[in-house]
Amino acid sequence: MMRHLRILAALLSLSLISAGPADDGRWYAGDYSFSDELGGFRILSVTGAGTREDPIEITEQLDSTDPVTLVIRAKRSPELHSLLQGAFHVRVVARNTSGLAWIGCDFELQEIRGKPSDFNDGLSFGQANPNPDFISSDRFVRFESRFESFDRLRFESGHVDPLDRAKFGFFIADVTPVAEFYMVQDPQIPSS
Repeated sequence: MMRHLRILAALLSLSLISAGPADDGRWYAGDYSFSDELGGFRILSVTGAGTREDPIEITEQLDSTDPVTLVIRAKRSPELHSLLQGAFHVRVVARNTSGLAWIGCDFELQEIRGKPSDFNDGLSFGQANPNPDFISSDRFVRFESRFESFDRLRFESGHVDPLDRAKFGFFIADVTPVAEFYMVQDPQIPSS
């Protein structure tokens, strides 16, 4: 009987290890959590503190070329969050499992899901102090920052073959009064 209990305990501990990043399905790093709950892609890992030297690195797998939405939540309460300025460096490591080559990739911030972020919402890719040194990619040589009428980064002049990976680095400033916001990721494919 004791042997069966030990085996059951071992199986339960293994199921907890492989159950996911946290009980709520979120991945935690720095002062934020990250979720793939809206579907279309899968987060594989999240590490880092959010500093320039140790950016929050989100490793993910994109199975389609359709836009996907990452849900980002501040760990602190909305009341406290509105009083504090949040900002962090991010590195997205995206594996292309879509079966099609990417010739670019867009990242767009949204305070309200489905509505482009505007100048007044406090959410941006470093709009108040844009620093091109904070923006990078190992696969695309050019980027374009668009702050109006939305907050978008467009990476171009490169490609990511199927089953290959691309790294994208940037800075997110979050002084919004909300504890939850979104980042849409949109791989670009050649038009036929």
